[in-house]
Amino acid sequence: MSKTILHLDDEENIRQLMATVLTRQGYTVRSVGTSLEAIAAMREAVPDLIISDLQLRDADGLTTIAQLRELGPNVPVIMLTGVLIDRRVAEATLGTLVAAYLEKTRPLTEILAAITSLIGPGK
Repeated sequence: MSKTILHLDDEENIRQLMATVLTRQGYTVRSVGTSLEAIAAMREAVPDLIISDLQLRDADGLTTIAQLRELGPNVPVIMLTGVLIDRRVAEATLGTLVAAYLEKTRPLTEILAAITSLIGPGK
């Protein structure tokens, strides 16, 4: 059975790109653009992995991730963001909240490697 990824990003083009790439890798992707949609999606079905942006138009990304973690405490979270934070600072600050912090500018192969290390291949 395909593993499910909940992807939260308020940029439509990023959601489309990630959905295309992840679907081709065999994952089932639920893409949402707001924190409220992400919370509703988690209440419907807990995914195998959450990928979330940090800066959202409708809410604070860290607060949203914390709310999602309450609904799925064992679900790993990748923060995929355009905000550049020193990796050591990010890991020290976000270590208990997210499993990985990656910049959106990272090559897709690195993003896929992080996903695979957390939940395995899509198929």
